[in-house]
Amino acid sequence: MSWFRVKYVLIVLISVQSYSQSKLNTFFTPSDTLNTPRRNLVLISETSIATVSLVGLNQLWYSDYDQSKFHTVNDNNQWLQMDKMGHVFTSYQMGRVGADLLRWSGGSKKDQLLYGATLGFGFLAAVEVMDGYSKEWGFSWGDIAANGVGTGLYIGQELLWNEQRIDVKYSFRQTKYAPVNPEKLGNNLLEQVLKDYNGQTYWLSANLHSFFKESKIPKWLNIALGYGAEGMLGESEDVDNQLLTNNSRRRQFYLSFDVNLRKIRTQSPLLRSIFSIINMIKMPFPTIEISKKRCVFHLFYY
Repeated sequence: MSWFRVKYVLIVLISVQSYSQSKLNTFFTPSDTLNTPRRNLVLISETSIATVSLVGLNQLWYSDYDQSKFHTVNDNNQWLQMDKMGHVFTSYQMGRVGADLLRWSGGSKKDQLLYGATLGFGFLAAVEVMDGYSKEWGFSWGDIAANGVGTGLYIGQELLWNEQRIDVKYSFRQTKYAPVNPEKLGNNLLEQVLKDYNGQTYWLSANLHSFFKESKIPKWLNIALGYGAEGMLGESEDVDNQLLTNNSRRRQFYLSFDVNLRKIRTQSPLLRSIFSIINMIKMPFPTIEISKKRCVFHLFYY
């Protein structure tokens, strides 16, 4: 499934979280008990947005490509698995939003995990089925597995620790590769944020205080492990070699610090909600980059 579509879906569903809360701080505060009007608002909003998104994708995206019988594809060796990392990130964040919305409405912990945290997996699975009927794409079991990892990471932490100690985050920087193949990697900044895998980094950001609760470590301080890749102009190595022979693909691993905005103290429920949304982005910090051919220190990496 195209990562451009995945991020489009993520942005739309995150907007539901903002829409499901009013300008009044009291409205932003999660309910201690089941609030039926809030729950109904959440269910109606999510159902409406999901339906509109699926219909919109079908009309605006899939209609441009020939349809076929349902078929599967094996795309696990493409983009050095950066697209799969995108699926993990999206399913995790959509699950987090879904669970938070049910918590806001006073839903039980069981309902938050069963019907909220699985929101991302269910929706992305529906989009994957649509891919299966598109001649251009195809149903990918690799994408389904990545979606399951993201959802499982959220649910597993809630079951184990009753909190999210490790967040899945995203960062982006512009690269020299997009101008070489803008059709694949994007013509402008917005398209490149969605399509240029060379500039994307995905992070596992662990909150240190959550693991050492008796320590004096600041509650907002995280340590982050990142994964990225570079030298990619297309899905496969052969395409890259034809377009840019002086660069080879390479995986990149990163070690950095990060900020957990959800741990910053504030009395404003509105501000907490804003922090929760922004927290999916990795904050710039000094970073060590390790790849096959080099080890580099970046004063600020994002």
